Amino acid sequence: MKSLKELFVHELKDLYDAEHQLAEALPAMAKAASTSELSTAFKDHLKLTRTHIDRLEQVFQAVDQKPARETCAGMKGLVKEGQKVIEEDMSDTVRDAALIAAAQRVEHYEMAGYGTLRTYAHMLGESDAAMLLQQTLDEEEMTDKYLSQLAHTVNEAALS
Repeated sequence: MKSLKELFVHELKDLYDAEHQLAEALPAMAKAASTSELSTAFKDHLKLTRTHIDRLEQVFQAVDQKPARETCAGMKGLVKEGQKVIEEDMSDTVRDAALIAAAQRVEHYEMAGYGTLRTYAHMLGESDAAMLLQQTLDEEEMTDKYLSQLAHTVNEAALS
């Protein structure tokens, strides 16, 4: 890559793949959750993830690119870690705590990606793309805050 624009497009493809991987992983996380509240949180985030995929397609369009995926190794590893939590032998409350931790790792990874792309978009004068990326970044941050609140209750239950 020889330009920030090329890096931007590369990272956009990477994040597009990351969101697709997450959309594939969330149903298993929802099924593995022992409380309806956590299961619902994962199902709700699946709906939001689909919105993020659609919004990334709008970003591709805004920068005159066709939507394409570049394998996101980072998300692949995070999804694999989440799968290990699901398969591990643990009590329901401890599994819920571990699922939230895995989900928050994903959220932080996504926030880093969206923040970086938003900054690149600003620097490249792509204000429409920057606005779309900021919108998703805000939603990822809200999800992370909600998971933190949920973790407080779940982690207390896992103590016993």
